[in-house]
Amino acid sequence: MAQTPDLAHIDVRYVADLARIALSDAEAERFQRELDAVVGYVDQLQELDVDSIEPTAHAVPASNVLRDDAPGATLDTATVMRNAPDVADDVYVRVPVVIDGEQEGA
Repeated sequence: MAQTPDLAHIDVRYVADLARIALSDAEAERFQRELDAVVGYVDQLQELDVDSIEPTAHAVPASNVLRDDAPGATLDTATVMRNAPDVADDVYVRVPVVIDGEQEGA
């Protein structure tokens, strides 16, 4: 059986190194205090007796509030193309490449 790690102290500098975040000494000190306070609060919560409380996914009941899927008024192509930042062949909206390695026109 795996042991639960001791979370009484989490080293902020270690976590910052894992995340490749540079921290000044002042930032590390401040974030260490804040993280210790959060961990202390979680320790307090773990002391609560919740055996008689049924687990829930939400604190309040949730339900879908979707509208009917009915067709409505749409914009004509000319209006959409007039508002587009860049257009190709008067019918396509051109957008910047978002995936590395993709070439324009590929």
